[in-house]
Amino acid sequence: MNARSTVRKTISSALALFIFTTVYAAGDASPQIPGAALPKGHYAALDKLPDWGGIWTITFPGPGTKRELPTLKGKYLTDYEAFKKDMDAHHGQARKKYSNCMPPGMPYIMSVAQYPIEFLFTPGRVTIHHEAWMQWRVIYTDGRGHPDAEPSFNGHSIGKWEGDTLVVDTVGIKTTVPLMPGMYHSDKVHITERFALDPKDPDVMRVQITVDDPEALAKPYTNTLTFTRSREGDLLEFICAENDRNPVDASGETTFEH
Repeated sequence: MNARSTVRKTISSALALFIFTTVYAAGDASPQIPGAALPKGHYAALDKLPDWGGIWTITFPGPGTKRELPTLKGKYLTDYEAFKKDMDAHHGQARKKYSNCMPPGMPYIMSVAQYPIEFLFTPGRVTIHHEAWMQWRVIYTDGRGHPDAEPSFNGHSIGKWEGDTLVVDTVGIKTTVPLMPGMYHSDKVHITERFALDPKDPDVMRVQITVDDPEALAKPYTNTLTFTRSREGDLLEFICAENDRNPVDASGETTFEH
């Protein structure tokens, strides 16, 4: 190959790279990179999604609200019965093995009263921002599956739209995260959520949460939560560490086990 051919090949390769980079950045036909947000140019589709703007606060009991307790089995039931017995022995006070600032994790964080949430729509994902503990949940809507990832407080969530309803599938929740106080699950726990506005009132949202765990639960259970919207106000800063105290008993011993 002569020098002129080499120069032509170099220019051609550079031009091809420039065209690919330009198209990719514009979002016209970009390949998807797992774990990364989609680039600019993919925002038009978001205008077709429901208007979930504002902040949402849970309402108790709220019309349409359904509360169901987990039905534990095996060692999970035995452990819960021991927890209740210990609570009775300490005048209804539950002793904790962890910091007061530990976030509650899924699914409990979805039913935390008082602290509102907001939804952020970006290409390929929906993010739920919680005022409580300043937590966030990323729900991937770009078609990916669940990875073989380290368990976390809120787990790994993927979602899809069924009309105006967001259906979310969550796995990979730490086994140290309780379903409810004193009630724990295995690493097989699986949560399905359905988020939808009330067809009669767009300022009301219902979230149906179904929890299944073949190892810890005798049967799946479902709760339906009601949220109301406010177009005013923002989420506030939540810094739990400022008020995190290690309680002590009458003899001066700390009540945390570790």
